[in-house]
Amino acid sequence: MKRRFWISIIILVSITSACGSKDVGELSAVNQHGKEIAVPQAYAGEYWVADFIFTNCETVCPPMTGNMARLQAQLEQENLDVQLVSVSVDPANDTEEKLLSFAENYQPNYEQWDFLTGYSFQEVKEWSIKSFQSPVKKMEDSDQVAHGTSFFLVDPDGNIAETYSGTKAESVEKIVEDLKKYKNES
Repeated sequence: MKRRFWISIIILVSITSACGSKDVGELSAVNQHGKEIAVPQAYAGEYWVADFIFTNCETVCPPMTGNMARLQAQLEQENLDVQLVSVSVDPANDTEEKLLSFAENYQPNYEQWDFLTGYSFQEVKEWSIKSFQSPVKKMEDSDQVAHGTSFFLVDPDGNIAETYSGTKAESVEKIVEDLKKYKNES
């Protein structure tokens, strides 16, 4: 099962790598508290970091969310005000309440970290592919969703500035370094 999951990811990445743009398109969502969020407008003018997860993920989502929690702690230590955005790829299952319950395990500062839902699977799939070149696919005969494992640093103009591995802890330090560099340049 896990092998088929990763083969699907590789195939989808290959197919989508030539499509999409560097601009983050629009997505209407709600966060874990039911607040309506218009992405990317809600984060315009600031740097933000996005990833794709779902609450009953049995593979990559827990370590990715753990790395996002480490990133939040490091950003606070460095006094960097950067929004974190975890986008559910299973919106039919991931209600606001489920996202809130999932998030609590990572002790987030909700003023800085949104967990998003409130759109259809097709909407988030298309948005992920077109905006981030990141594949999303429901797995056959399973409640699992294959999705990319990257963290995306989005600049104040809504363009993807950098992409990092969301499963590797060392990405956290690299994101912080890059943010310091970018913020010093502006």
